[in-house]
Amino acid sequence: MTLSVSVLALLALAACGTESGSGSGKGSGDGGDTAQSDVPVTGVAWSVDSVTVGGKKTEAPEGARLEIDPKGRATADFGCNHISVDAQVKGDRITLGKPVTTQMACDVKIERFEKAAIDAMGGEHTAKLSGDKLTLTTEGGDTMALSEEKPAELVGTKWTVNTLLDGKTATTVPADLPKERTPHLTFAEDGTVRGNAGCNSFSGKATVKDSRIVFGPTVSTRKMCPEAEMETERAVLAALKGTKTYTIKGSTLTLAADDGKGIGATAAPAGAENSSEHG
Repeated sequence: MTLSVSVLALLALAACGTESGSGSGKGSGDGGDTAQSDVPVTGVAWSVDSVTVGGKKTEAPEGARLEIDPKGRATADFGCNHISVDAQVKGDRITLGKPVTTQMACDVKIERFEKAAIDAMGGEHTAKLSGDKLTLTTEGGDTMALSEEKPAELVGTKWTVNTLLDGKTATTVPADLPKERTPHLTFAEDGTVRGNAGCNSFSGKATVKDSRIVFGPTVSTRKMCPEAEMETERAVLAALKGTKTYTIKGSTLTLAADDGKGIGATAAPAGAENSSEHG
């Protein structure tokens, strides 16, 4: 399933508050050309804690997140589908347009939360920031509670691959892959990278310098799997060759070549980094 490049706005988010990345976004500027919000919400990776619709509060599943691009686009993942929506930020008001979403089948509980979250996204919101907590409230009183995500560490984190990037499009990794073969990778302190590419386990060298990673040759097992898994594996292994630029926004890692080909991955919950499957 493919998404337009706008869904990947999160790959180039600016620093908190302004498009230029300077200042805190709370009246820190001198009235230059860059519009600033009274509440610094753009360029921040927000973890979704809960939504309240019609007076009913629903807790968010692990990994639910929302980001607002300073250029006028918001992206969200509430546990299953990728969601993209136009966003206008003015003062403490955020206006969200009609969501565009992929159509993957989801777990019933996650699907229920996703529907409530999408309902809570529509229209104009008042943004209230308290420390690292953000609350978006619609005119009708529905709310979305969020917390600022701190960037995950590249090394030592188990990264679960969920997106295959190909220039201006992105393909979601099939959700029905066997759990033991969900593609993932972990970078170690000794300069190695290991994981599973979708069928086979692999290991190799990875040299990190500034915002780039130089991958050496990888060694992998040689099992054959169904074609969907092999197709995913080929894309993952291609992303682990040569020199790639990496970015981390909250719990999201992007590895991409200059032509835009690469992978997107999400940090596993704390404590899961040592539970990599082999097989």
